[in-house]
Amino acid sequence: SPETPLFNKSRILYGFHKAKTEISRSQTAFLVEGQMDFLMAWQSGLKNVVATSGTALSQEQLKILRRLADSLIISFDQDEAGIKALERSLDLFSNSDFNIKVIDLNGYKDPAEAAEKNPDFLKKALEQTRPAFICLFNFYLNGGQDWTAKKRNLRHLLQHIKNLKSNIEQSHWLKELSLKSRIEEKILAQELATIKIKTATF
Repeated sequence: SPETPLFNKSRILYGFHKAKTEISRSQTAFLVEGQMDFLMAWQSGLKNVVATSGTALSQEQLKILRRLADSLIISFDQDEAGIKALERSLDLFSNSDFNIKVIDLNGYKDPAEAAEKNPDFLKKALEQTRPAFICLFNFYLNGGQDWTAKKRNLRHLLQHIKNLKSNIEQSHWLKELSLKSRIEEKILAQELATIKIKTATF
């Protein structure tokens, strides 16, 4: 639908009036892109789901969610395109100090298709969410790289850690990156100090 003075997509979270009680109770929002994704997820039993109506998430929408939740769950595909979309989301959401988790759609096009073809899929998938950084670590540090590629990928991951608003969360993921990469945490911390914060744009 076209926007009107009463219908501003950047201000509206579709389904929020229905989901806000469960979002507040769980401190977690499951964020989907389309209205049909919301409707099918809601029908399958998920009551903390909201949709952005197919537009980029705005700062105003993030502020609304942040009042009720400290965690956001997003869906992604485990291919390169899915990882890039996850990274864009991570930088935007981390700036608002959200804990970002992901569910794997396991080949389904979107949450609506997943719910339509397997009504129990989304509920089970949300019980098996993983932190976004774990997905990135597994993708970029898969063990099949030479040292040059590994160094480049480590700096790429450190950039995302640098963008985190919380120093506590930065420290946590630096430790996890050290375990995954087998490089001393203090060395990674020294490298992190040389990286500038990358401003996320909506």
